[in-house]
Amino acid sequence: MSVARRRFIQGTAVATGAALLPTVPAYAADPVTIEADGITLVGRSDGSVLVQDGAGADRILLNHFMIKDTALGQQRTFGGTPARITLPDGRPAIQVTYTMASGMSGVTVRGTFDVTPHKAHMKWEVSGSSTLTPTGFMFSRTVYEASAAESYEALTVWERDARGGIPYEVNAGGAYVETWAGAKGFFCLSSTNPASTNATWVHSPGTSTGASTAVTEADLVLGDLRPRGAGALAAKRPLGVEVWTDQPFNLYKAAGQTMTLKAQVVNGSAAARKVTLTWWARDFGGKKIAGGTLCKSLAAGAAWNASFPLTSPSQNIVFTEVEAVSGNDKALARTNLSVLPEFAYKAGKESMFGLANYPWLLKPGKDAVLGLVRTLGIKWIRIAYAGAPGIDTATLDANGIGHNVELSGIPVGGSPEQIAAWADTNVAKALDAEAAYFEVSNEVNQPWMSGRGADAYVRDGLRQVTTRLDAAGSRMKVMNAGLGGMDYIWTKNFHDAGGWDLIDAFAFHPGRGNFTPDFAPPPEEWTQGSSGSYWNFLGALRKANQVLEEYGGDKELWLTEAYAPTRPNAWWSDTYRHAAENTLLTLALAKSEKVRAVNWYQLHDSTIHHPQEADPANPEYHYGLMNRDTSAKPSLLAFATAARVLDEAEFVRHLAFADQDIKGLLFTTPGGPVSIIWSRKDGYILNSEHGEDPWYASPEPWIDTWTTKTTVVAHSGTVNGRVRELNCIGQERSLKASGGKIALTLDGAPRVYYGLAANPDWK
Repeated sequence: MSVARRRFIQGTAVATGAALLPTVPAYAADPVTIEADGITLVGRSDGSVLVQDGAGADRILLNHFMIKDTALGQQRTFGGTPARITLPDGRPAIQVTYTMASGMSGVTVRGTFDVTPHKAHMKWEVSGSSTLTPTGFMFSRTVYEASAAESYEALTVWERDARGGIPYEVNAGGAYVETWAGAKGFFCLSSTNPASTNATWVHSPGTSTGASTAVTEADLVLGDLRPRGAGALAAKRPLGVEVWTDQPFNLYKAAGQTMTLKAQVVNGSAAARKVTLTWWARDFGGKKIAGGTLCKSLAAGAAWNASFPLTSPSQNIVFTEVEAVSGNDKALARTNLSVLPEFAYKAGKESMFGLANYPWLLKPGKDAVLGLVRTLGIKWIRIAYAGAPGIDTATLDANGIGHNVELSGIPVGGSPEQIAAWADTNVAKALDAEAAYFEVSNEVNQPWMSGRGADAYVRDGLRQVTTRLDAAGSRMKVMNAGLGGMDYIWTKNFHDAGGWDLIDAFAFHPGRGNFTPDFAPPPEEWTQGSSGSYWNFLGALRKANQVLEEYGGDKELWLTEAYAPTRPNAWWSDTYRHAAENTLLTLALAKSEKVRAVNWYQLHDSTIHHPQEADPANPEYHYGLMNRDTSAKPSLLAFATAARVLDEAEFVRHLAFADQDIKGLLFTTPGGPVSIIWSRKDGYILNSEHGEDPWYASPEPWIDTWTTKTTVVAHSGTVNGRVRELNCIGQERSLKASGGKIALTLDGAPRVYYGLAANPDWK
């Protein structure tokens, strides 16, 4: 996310809405200077503070502070008086007593600025009003001669749970990154909203310290660092580690390439120390393919950059970790490297593969994200229109990617004027986008299975849309609001209210808990609640198809949100390995149940309001095919495997082996029959050994937890030829048939077979 650069002009109105006020002259004072290794601060007579680097180059000017107050509105400082003070620990600092505009008597703002090696600490104290709104505080800055636009980076730290399980990221604030030739600066804050930051003002929320006082603190780090290294220095963490590659998404296209894992370790303590760095890399099967240990002495505030070359395997995923240890202090970071060759998809817009949440995080750039979407075989984007984040509709059209709209906010029960305004605005938006489908709102069926609100939704939302589309002569297809779960009670009320005749496609979201996708309890047995069996996949699909047949009208079936969540150390979610297996099986089952399209939710872990900020407690944060850092989960390779296997496939039937615990799906393709086969000897419940607590020690993603391996004899399509077997991430091995038969070793993970007969379950 870029913030355009421009100079701050003192005395002008700001975009945040502060009133235009005259400049108040500051008391003329001599400049005050303090310095540490790599940084110098100069308090100037106008109350601004100049930041210089270790070479004496002017880098940043800290101009003013803005308060927010429910009674006074937004009010900025106008000049100030700098003074040199001594902090309680004996270090020098600059204190600026700011001047406020007339009419602000009683409100005071004081800034205190100190330095340690490569870092300035900034604190603004506000007092004198009982109606302060510290969440809206901001400071202004001018950046001199930047070589790139300012960018925002969410800061994170990896943690391990003392109870076990896998490590995970937690939020550690955010950083606004300034770039010059050969150098960088990082404004690090414990919290900030980049949407509230502009070219003049940095959103810097404060905290209340009393009935009429509040304080905001931030740090500015200078140096050739990575964002998380700067964050470690800012937060005074003893050690910081960041890992990355220079390859978009850490995704490589072929075997035999050099994959370079890079790491930066930062000593955030106040003294030099010896640091031991240990790293490893494992593949999907758990094989350790590289690793080692290095030691180095690091000065206070110093960074250690290391590179570890790996050779890319064939289609695979490589899990990596780097850990730094010094005494009792530890820090770690993880990322995944993956290999996925390109593929020539042929289904076009007949494809069922799509994304539910527009691919809005365009990192490292739009072209790279578009390339990934094409590599994955994605042919539908659920939400795309002018002004929406993500890839624009013209680019999607040029690349043969269909796009729809989902627009919410229906003023149910509102005035005729409010209802008409909503419908006029959103129909116009959909028409302008030339959307193929209009999904009218989202998950309006709450509380689930209550049946409430269906008639009002039809009256105030759906019918308003279809009436306007008809008047415009549009051929755009219409979907109901994608339902949360297969809520057949709400759907009946929707049908009875006349809604069924207004839609071309029926949309719902078959959420899934710790059940395999092929778990299909009958609807009369579904239980409600946050961990109820209502949230099952195949049973929901079968109920949806029953409803489609009963109500008629030849409606399409769309899954406008489907997912395999990977919240770490939580039994209701999939493990990373199960998520990959379940992604493949989910998509294959959708194909078998005549689903027109599946929009996967979502491309990467994140929330749109806090881009790339770690949010481990939020289940929906973990729905991505990629991690927060945009490296692939095994699920991404599984999605691609499904898209390639099923690209031109047509479902034939469910397989029926003599052993009823052996399950399978048979498809026909232009290249011959394809079978997907698995076993349910270990049941349909995942993480079944969990306790009452939501916490569950997730196994590492390379650990196979299926305990029962079953050998099944299948009918091969060749007497003594070869059969190809693919696992969930597309890794291939060759099996030898003998006498028209082949022995398959199966467990709970679905596997794809090319070269079996059209009747592999022949008895």
